[in-house]
Amino acid sequence: MEYYNSSSISSDRLGVLGLCLRDILAEIKPEDSDRIKRLNAINQFSDYLRTVQSLRGAVVRPFGSFVSNLYTKWGDLDVSVQLDNGLGDSASKTVKRNLLRDIMRALRRYGVARYIHFIPNARVPLLIFEGNYHNISFDVSIDNHLGIMKSKILLWISQMDERFRDMVLLTKEWAKAQNINDPKSGTLNSYSLCLMVIFHFQTCEPPILPPLKEIYGGNISDDITGWSSISERHIEDVCAANIERFRSRNFRRRNQSSLAQLVVSFFDKFSEVETVASEYAICTHTGRWERIDSNLGWVRTSRSMLIEDPFERPENAARTVGPSELRVVSNAFTDTYNKLSSSSMLANRNSLISSLSRPRVSSQLGVRSRVHYNTTGTAAIDSVVLDRFENVMRLDRQSHASTSAATVSRRANENNTLRW
Repeated sequence: MEYYNSSSISSDRLGVLGLCLRDILAEIKPEDSDRIKRLNAINQFSDYLRTVQSLRGAVVRPFGSFVSNLYTKWGDLDVSVQLDNGLGDSASKTVKRNLLRDIMRALRRYGVARYIHFIPNARVPLLIFEGNYHNISFDVSIDNHLGIMKSKILLWISQMDERFRDMVLLTKEWAKAQNINDPKSGTLNSYSLCLMVIFHFQTCEPPILPPLKEIYGGNISDDITGWSSISERHIEDVCAANIERFRSRNFRRRNQSSLAQLVVSFFDKFSEVETVASEYAICTHTGRWERIDSNLGWVRTSRSMLIEDPFERPENAARTVGPSELRVVSNAFTDTYNKLSSSSMLANRNSLISSLSRPRVSSQLGVRSRVHYNTTGTAAIDSVVLDRFENVMRLDRQSHASTSAATVSRRANENNTLRW
């Protein structure tokens, strides 16, 4: 499969897009007050746990997007209640369910939470609620060592290049706007979207991120068995040394693509994901597309789309995506890429912001109309009529025509792996 060079997209015609991305980021990025509010919410939750007899000595540790610094101002809080009773990783699902029930009873007893939802049969048993005081949604699990370690590594990755965090935040906002960021309805979870951004950065030319096996070659899910602070520090030390090695090696060969160029090439690369997904897995461990039939663990997995979890191989982070939902996801990528390939669209601030963000964001940015999507993931007929009229008037006043960008070939070659 072919290599893609994101910097080949002319930056001259992406000026308006770049400004729109800046505006969206300014609206969705958390402020210091948002971080403080979350820290206070965690402390308050910890205080209530101290009243639960079965959890005496337990410690609340945040993880997920908050720890990775990949959260928006509306982001949920993932927390793990780390046991101090000698059970560690040996705590069974039954024990974890019972402890979550104890937490649920305490929250109800004190009347400090609403919308309490207990999910005992999830892969990782969960207690979900919204705190009354801070209005922050919590996802609570027990002894989620793997989640904590994943979050730390994603934080270190986000610190390797400032464009990564921006790209993840923009991608999650766009996915919510397209209604494809909801695993409960069979679309992508936020973790899968984050892995897709990592994959994109690995496969740019030159690459922005290395294959994750060059950061940590082991399988985190195996290496944290018998979890201890020593094993955690060992993983941290290995990752830190390897990240520094990558930075030193690539100091003189830095990818110079703008954020706007990376956004356009991101949608380009995944615009045919429905077709590619039948034969290839997105593998951030190796940093390239891998044939599904090359891995017995993948072959045995029932899947429509395979995004390997690099820290829990060969698990599929996109296992919730079904065949019809994959088409919706693919259509969203294709439709957005087609719009970003249009010179008239790239000159229209309202249309760009409407396509890349939800109404709660676009309305704050002064945009009155937005694209509406139907259940097939394609744009409805009545979208952006006002924007088109405004754009025609704008183009009529211009003395020169916008030039169209060269399109990038995306033909798959079965004998090679796709490299961005």
